[in-house]
Amino acid sequence: MRAAALLIVVVLSAVILKYGKPFLVPLAFASLFSMLLVPVSTWMEQKGINKAIATLLSILVLVSFFAGVIAFIGWQVSDLAEDTSKLEQMVTKKYAELRQYVSNELGIPEATQKEFIKKQQESSGGKMQWVTGLITGLGGTLTNSLLVLVYIFLLLYFREHIKRFVIRIVPDEDERKAIHVVDNLQKVSQKYLTGLTLMIVGLWIMYGIGFSVIGVKNAIFFAVLCGFLEIVPFVGNLVGNLITILVTLSQGGDTSMVISILITYGIIQFIQSYILEPMVVGAEVNINPLFTIVGLVAGELVWGIPGLILAIPLMGIAKIICDHIEPLKPYGELIGEEKKQPNKLKKKIVAIGKKIKKRFSKS
Repeated sequence: MRAAALLIVVVLSAVILKYGKPFLVPLAFASLFSMLLVPVSTWMEQKGINKAIATLLSILVLVSFFAGVIAFIGWQVSDLAEDTSKLEQMVTKKYAELRQYVSNELGIPEATQKEFIKKQQESSGGKMQWVTGLITGLGGTLTNSLLVLVYIFLLLYFREHIKRFVIRIVPDEDERKAIHVVDNLQKVSQKYLTGLTLMIVGLWIMYGIGFSVIGVKNAIFFAVLCGFLEIVPFVGNLVGNLITILVTLSQGGDTSMVISILITYGIIQFIQSYILEPMVVGAEVNINPLFTIVGLVAGELVWGIPGLILAIPLMGIAKIICDHIEPLKPYGELIGEEKKQPNKLKKKIVAIGKKIKKRFSKS
């Protein structure tokens, strides 16, 4: 009966997540951003700023950050537009070579290939349907963005009210334990999300230095791109570096440049996995590779691209919840990484970090 009940819960959860996507995706993004902004809002309130104004200012900080990033990307894309024709020529050349290869090696005439591609374009509805879908998608994104901002304001403003609700639904004898769990969950979740943000900023710096040293044109743009795509593990890194390589080749880069980009990628991944991630994110909320892949696949199937972005942060928070609730601890251990003793290099880095922190605190 327990196994059957668990299966029913899993199936019902999947159905709710699938059909509740229009409601749940904005709420999930708003929950993550609001948890990230809680320290900012709390700091402003401690300085004597009205709670509503502090909440609005916190949201303004978030909007300004994303507006700055979008403006920077737009500025860099305008510079890259000069190389669009070169990239288009390179893609056209490679496409012609591929068609010639298919014709020679597989015996499929080019006329047959053209006819097949034409049918595929007709079945997909042509350019007008693509343009209509793009406009609809942009409209939906704008609406959801405004909805996310509203949710963030309400979640930040009523955070104490929500906390009291969570505490009141548990039995009276477990109230102190519930307060302890909620406080720890809030602290660790904020630490995790803040660490994730710091890791992305660290990747921007490392990719920016690496790409600049090897001579990649518009190095800062590709550094920001690769850092942001790190939100989607494995796939994001691969896509970011692939785009960098393609644009570099269209700008006249040679094989040595491509090898240098791949070496830079490998070095940064090593630093991220063994030094940066344990220090700023925390090994206690790391998800093991099996459930990382499972989470990404499930997130994409249920919520599409938003699911890919939200999968790992939500799984990290779910692990935190499991780790703080006794009956759910086995599940937290299942999706988390095995605890390993830190090697000598990690111990030295942590010791150096503590010394630097002590010096700054004294000063």
